[in-house]
Amino acid sequence: MTEAVRPVVLATGGTGGHVFPAEALAGELEARGVPFTLVTDSRGRQWQGALARRPIHYIHSASPTGSPVKKALALFSLALGLFDAWRALGRIGPSVVVGFGGYASVPTMVAARLRRLPAMLHEQNAVLGRANRLVLGGAGRVATSFARTRYLDGDARAQLVGNPVREAVRALRDSPYRAPGEGRVIDLLVFGGSQGAASFGEVVPQAVLSLPQSLRARLRIVQQCRPESIDRVRTSYVRAGVVAEIAPFFTDLPQRIAGAHLVIGRSGASTVAELAAIGRPSILVPYPYAADDHQTANARAFEATGACIVLPHASFTAATLAGHLVSLTEEPERLAAMAGAAHAAGRPDAAARLADVVGNFVSLPLSPSATGVAA
Repeated sequence: MTEAVRPVVLATGGTGGHVFPAEALAGELEARGVPFTLVTDSRGRQWQGALARRPIHYIHSASPTGSPVKKALALFSLALGLFDAWRALGRIGPSVVVGFGGYASVPTMVAARLRRLPAMLHEQNAVLGRANRLVLGGAGRVATSFARTRYLDGDARAQLVGNPVREAVRALRDSPYRAPGEGRVIDLLVFGGSQGAASFGEVVPQAVLSLPQSLRARLRIVQQCRPESIDRVRTSYVRAGVVAEIAPFFTDLPQRIAGAHLVIGRSGASTVAELAAIGRPSILVPYPYAADDHQTANARAFEATGACIVLPHASFTAATLAGHLVSLTEEPERLAAMAGAAHAAGRPDAAARLADVVGNFVSLPLSPSATGVAA
């Protein structure tokens, strides 16, 4: 790859759900010898990996939600961000701008349209996000993660690639799933977002306490939990006689997923993609306040493959969860079938496919996929 190739700009919000796919694409571009740079807001300072090995341009941004005053301040911040992004794109001179959603991506995508630069989007969820909808008019391609994406039905620009996952997740693609044998230990993993889900700290211990003692004795639980709830949750498991590891955050979450017989979690795009890439059965409880209820759409699409059970938040009670735990652990063959369905739904080559779409869109002279997977 010659230095004459102009860089690819990755425009993304600062949260993991938007950054992880951008980082995966960055790693793929880097392996193919294509320069890139990230444009994001101040929250992007926390991210490392491939993204930190190139210059990062920080712009103003904010989410235009909340009170009228907050909305007005956010719009002012986004206007400043547009000015920041306009200047940054002028300095970078990119071949293409790829947006990954989040309001921090909006100024850059608008600036790309004003500068008449080629631009495309990647949507992680089964519902086109609000930020991506705002800038959809300037996108020449839209790479999707699900076969059907709300607000994109019939759009000729949509192209299915999957949701790229981190290298730590892809490395576990071939880790086999072994359903728990009769009387053997059952490893249960519970997590719900970066800070854990408050309801999980309430409902899961109550459900476990209500299980037959013979089943409780087989459980080994790893649970992400809010710091203020750790002592209470730990005490509940001690009372239940259950071996449990409780923490507010796990740095090795992909390995924890691979080691689990069953996962209880939310249904954000990254969670679903990682469960599919590794191939593990799950009970998913969509976050009820997610924008456009996109977590329910993600979960239902995953459920349609046979990979998971979906519990709407209103149905997420101790009694209902306990019933599913008893049913699943009494039918290990069902757990194995769910794991197989999840694995079949995985798209471990999503980053390579996305890189191919980017390259074909603007005729970049890309070398073959570093993953060895054809598009």
